[in-house]
Amino acid sequence: MEKQYLFTPGPTPVPPQVLAAMAEPIVHHRGPDFRLVYERALSRLQEVFRTNAPVLLFSASGTGAMDSAVANLVSPGQRVAVVTAGAFGERWVAICEQYGLDVQRIAYEWGETPNADEVGGAVAESGARIVFCTQSETSTGVVSDVQALKGAVGSAVLVVDAISSLGAVPLETDAWGIDVVVAGSQKALMCPPGLAMASLSEALWDDLPQARGFYFDWRRTRKAQEVFDAAFTPAVSLIRGLDVALGMLLGAGLDAAFERHTRLGRAARAGIKAMGLELFSPDDDSSSVVTVARVPDGVDGTELLRHLRDRHGVTLAPGQGGLKGKIFRIGHIGWFDVFDIAAALAAVELSLVELGADIERGVAVTRAFEAYEQRVAV
Repeated sequence: MEKQYLFTPGPTPVPPQVLAAMAEPIVHHRGPDFRLVYERALSRLQEVFRTNAPVLLFSASGTGAMDSAVANLVSPGQRVAVVTAGAFGERWVAICEQYGLDVQRIAYEWGETPNADEVGGAVAESGARIVFCTQSETSTGVVSDVQALKGAVGSAVLVVDAISSLGAVPLETDAWGIDVVVAGSQKALMCPPGLAMASLSEALWDDLPQARGFYFDWRRTRKAQEVFDAAFTPAVSLIRGLDVALGMLLGAGLDAAFERHTRLGRAARAGIKAMGLELFSPDDDSSSVVTVARVPDGVDGTELLRHLRDRHGVTLAPGQGGLKGKIFRIGHIGWFDVFDIAAALAAVELSLVELGADIERGVAVTRAFEAYEQRVAV
């Protein structure tokens, strides 16, 4: 069996310690053995979210946490604002429309970075009291400044999709006054897909409308978690793995994780440019979750990814929506190091040459290591 290399921005590779914890025998989710793991995992989630408020945990994908935010925060017909600049901003729109809300789009071109002052002005003009946004838009590689966005929208409730950013880039939930944060297990938290999280500032709990749903009812979930129980049967094995992964992340230090992701982004961008390829994602340190490059002229983007996977065992992510076939994405969130980035770049270089592209050869990996060695300013 040939070795496989996963470089998508989710799911991401899972450390063996996490896989080992998940392989342990199943225990009863109401029993004392699991309760200890559950309590520790919930506490560790608060540390990673950087909040004193409870973090609600669901057995679902990250989209489930997004769904829960709309189901619990907004009443039928209510006006909301959604900042869109990629596929996952559009997902907020789709969920809000599914719930029958009056959606006011604050739309940017895919690849643009939302401007906080513009967003603040648009929110004020719309009259919306709840704003949905995406911190890390993995379809484009753009990471928005959610601290500035919160300052710009003022007293409006800001709901942040941090599914691919939590644990990879700074997110100070309490210090920045972020009202709601949703996340998932399969990105920088180094776990398989299947767990979703949501944090809500204490100030909002008393004014929540009636939840429009049963499984994702925040009040029901919080009540159970207060005694370290789960409202419904949880994904026991995944939570065991999450507990180990969070321990690894916190043991090394969140600041160290942020620095590592910044340096990995530098390495990936340097290698892409050394080949003579054009970046689609921003060429700065904000782009530390995923590096996005344009497919060179004369190469079919879909064929490039198929060639990488079938010939070299390397899986990258394709473009989404109108970018399908035009870009490719190298994820570097979670359990990655610079040698992984070197492998991805070498595979891209080799595949492009095999497909007849005219690129610069033999320098990408060297440039990547040079960029990685530049320390991040504190």
